[in-house]
Amino acid sequence: MRFPGRRKHKHYFPVHARDPLFQHAGIDAPVGRTHVVGIDQTLVDIDARVPDELLARYGLEKGGSTVIDSERAVALYDELLSARMISYEFAGGTVGNTLHNYSLLADDASILLGVMSETIRLGTSGYRYLSNTSSRVNLDHLQPVDGPIGRCFALVTSDGERTFAISEGKMNELRPESVPPAVFDDASALVISAYLLRCKPGAPMPEATMRAIELARERRVPVILTLGTRFVIAERPQFWRDFVRQNVDVVAMNEEEAEALTGESDPLLACQRALELTEMVLCTAGPTGLYLAGHTDDEVKRETRYPLLPGAIPEFNRYEFSRPVRRKDCQRPLDVYAHIAPYHGGPERITSTNGAGDAALAALLHDMAANRYHRARVPNSSKHARPFLTYSSMSQVCRYANRVSFEVLAQAAPRLTKGLPEREEGLDEEAYWAR
Repeated sequence: MRFPGRRKHKHYFPVHARDPLFQHAGIDAPVGRTHVVGIDQTLVDIDARVPDELLARYGLEKGGSTVIDSERAVALYDELLSARMISYEFAGGTVGNTLHNYSLLADDASILLGVMSETIRLGTSGYRYLSNTSSRVNLDHLQPVDGPIGRCFALVTSDGERTFAISEGKMNELRPESVPPAVFDDASALVISAYLLRCKPGAPMPEATMRAIELARERRVPVILTLGTRFVIAERPQFWRDFVRQNVDVVAMNEEEAEALTGESDPLLACQRALELTEMVLCTAGPTGLYLAGHTDDEVKRETRYPLLPGAIPEFNRYEFSRPVRRKDCQRPLDVYAHIAPYHGGPERITSTNGAGDAALAALLHDMAANRYHRARVPNSSKHARPFLTYSSMSQVCRYANRVSFEVLAQAAPRLTKGLPEREEGLDEEAYWAR
């Protein structure tokens, strides 16, 4: 597994070689195996630039997320295709995007649970999904279904607002018995989205999701929830607050979803409120940047070397060099926050913001998985004197997530097509992140 970000060395250790100290002692080194598990609605993203009147004709709420029937989906696709409004078609799904990005960044395995069309033909949604997913994402556990997977139309109007139209196909047909317990045994995280619990009555996906959460929590595997869109949360904010409190360790959201969940329009205050429900919060806030919030123990807090920042919580980043710990593992818990402005002010031209939050979450996942990997390899390291959730400080995780998000914003597709640029010889850590 690679280091989180691009540091001076590509790997923690020579992954394929025996540890020299164990080799000298004549014993085998402990094996550090880990992976990330995710459940998703398998679908293909279809990105298009459209006029406002098209949204009205198809009964789509601007800025919202609407489930449409198959007939309307076919008509919409045909019109977009004939008018040449489609920018790209790409494998999508918020969890699928995150796992793909994670495997590309970490050069490590991830396991996707969901459904896939039993019959795959050239040019179909299933074909596009498989051909645009990293080979490091294990698809062996996908449940076969008789029918198409989903299609998600991301319709971008001239003002930059994104409107989603979703044709679900068979994407919500994952059954609980298709969630194998064995995949959680060595997992470093389970990733789910709010969309999984928002299905039509009778769909088995919510039950399958709850089974996965139960299996993960039995094994103390962190559960990570990405909120989807503000409309999903705004429908039942109290339900989601209760759900997060009972089942979730990490929440990933943007500022609009944060407001729907907590009632706070300020991203920092929303993070503070969300910490009352969970252990760690990742909040992307568009041009404002990116926030990370968590708990640490007063005894292991570390003060920042960067300027203290103003905000709704004065000097909120004072302890951003700390590493997060679950509240119950702290003797004297302390809320800590980190923030970073958009990398280089953001790309000069943003084609679409679709997938930027998924990229940031992939970076956080990489750091969490690296922590588990290192703990398995070097259990007596001082890095693991406490049951920390990440390998790096919150400040460093912010920088990494920010950099990965930039790469997605600078391209058209919602998934990374390559890793981060390699470090130049002799370039130190500060210079790399600042350039």
